[in-house]
Amino acid sequence: MDIGIPKELKTLEGRVALIPEACGELVHQGHTVRVETMAGELSGYSDQDYLAVGAHISPTADALYADSKLIVKVKEPVKAEYHRLQPHHLLFCYLHLAALPELTQTLQNIGLTAIGFETVEVDGQLPLLASMSSVAGRLSVQIGTTLLHSPQQGKGILLGGLGSVDRGNVVILGAGVAGSQAAVVAAQLGANVTIFDKKLDKLTEMHNLGPNVAALYP
Repeated sequence: MDIGIPKELKTLEGRVALIPEACGELVHQGHTVRVETMAGELSGYSDQDYLAVGAHISPTADALYADSKLIVKVKEPVKAEYHRLQPHHLLFCYLHLAALPELTQTLQNIGLTAIGFETVEVDGQLPLLASMSSVAGRLSVQIGTTLLHSPQQGKGILLGGLGSVDRGNVVILGAGVAGSQAAVVAAQLGANVTIFDKKLDKLTEMHNLGPNVAALYP
């Protein structure tokens, strides 16, 4: 398979679809992997890192799309990329098409095969969403904690409390990937955490995070 990894064009998107180690594994399995020049720079990977594992560096996005069958991206294509997509392409990335009717229609008009990361299901789980949800869950508490500071017009609450100050209270709805990761961070900060979920195994897992976590059925 000829696999192409273009540089992301969406605003503030610095991720790259495959890190060098993953590309190296694909090369080892007999695939040809092409990476657009500087595609990994904002994620900390240089062109040389990709060359070292046997990938090829494409000088332009046009060249990469022309030479590749499977296009692996992080985010959905933006308008500037539409003209590069051809009927023979397999597009594999986050798509979230329900919110993007124009992109949906464009992909249909092109006639390619597009698979959204968020739709890949294994044993009832969505593994390609899990890593993003883990980051989102942890960030939610970090950001929320910062916004509680007085200079941010917050209530001046310290989630972990002090010897003479009560702990802050955090309520989380759902102990899925994002919710459970939020609970981990909030609990480690020392907050009083209440998390609701309908699944007994999830409630047990959350209860075991520590004495400052209450896991309840909603």
